[in-house]
Amino acid sequence: MNKDQIKGAAKEVAGKAQRALGDAVDSPKHEAKGLAREAEGKLQKNIGNARETVKDDAARERDLRKP
Repeated sequence: MNKDQIKGAAKEVAGKAQRALGDAVDSPKHEAKGLAREAEGKLQKNIGNARETVKDDAARERDLRKP
């Protein structure tokens, strides 16, 4: 797990909470901000996932090349 996965997940949760709060108080502005934060978190988490995949694949490749 890397920092992008952790920060992304945190932003995603915060965005969901902000969106729900905006919905509860009938504030389209807060709903939109929450949706944007949630999307930003998903993107950051996916970038972290991709980095982990590349790192794991590189480690697997190194292990295969060991004598």
